[in-house]
Amino acid sequence: MNFTKKETPIDGLFILEPKLFDDSRGYFFESYKSSNFKEMGINENIVQSNQSRSIRGVVRGLHYQNGEFAQAKLVRCLSGKIYDVAVDVRKNSKTFGHHFGINLSDENNLMLYIPKGFAHGFSVLSEHANVFYDVFGGEYNKESEAGIRFNDPELRIDWKIESPIVSEKDIELPFFKDINSGF
Repeated sequence: MNFTKKETPIDGLFILEPKLFDDSRGYFFESYKSSNFKEMGINENIVQSNQSRSIRGVVRGLHYQNGEFAQAKLVRCLSGKIYDVAVDVRKNSKTFGHHFGINLSDENNLMLYIPKGFAHGFSVLSEHANVFYDVFGGEYNKESEAGIRFNDPELRIDWKIESPIVSEKDIELPFFKDINSGF
């Protein structure tokens, strides 16, 4: 396997550290290989890839998709540094409502695998950041999108920034206590 898989305190959510092949020219690594993911029990194919560029202080999220369009994600930061967060919205999970956060950057090359049943978001800790994620399961579907307010007092997520820059859409998302996730 071309990854070191590191478990997190939340079942199904894990960190992948790729095996780097580096020399004086730079480095190379496989960010995704179907057979490696099958070995880890992930049998779905990538259905969509997304990339964003954001400036320092931006918070994107917390987003997820319900129903047949539910998504798992493999998130990495191509340039800059982000604080990546996943919130368990699986009602029958022993960690329902818990969150996990990790710094992802172009220096550490870590990736976070987020299974279906999690809301996802990130904050930008560097001057800018380019974030890329592969999506497994369902393609984006506007009618199935859902989310949680980034500054939810029940979740108490420390986004590691002082003055968050948040879209109008994300500011209007419901609080955790008001969500009705389909998981």
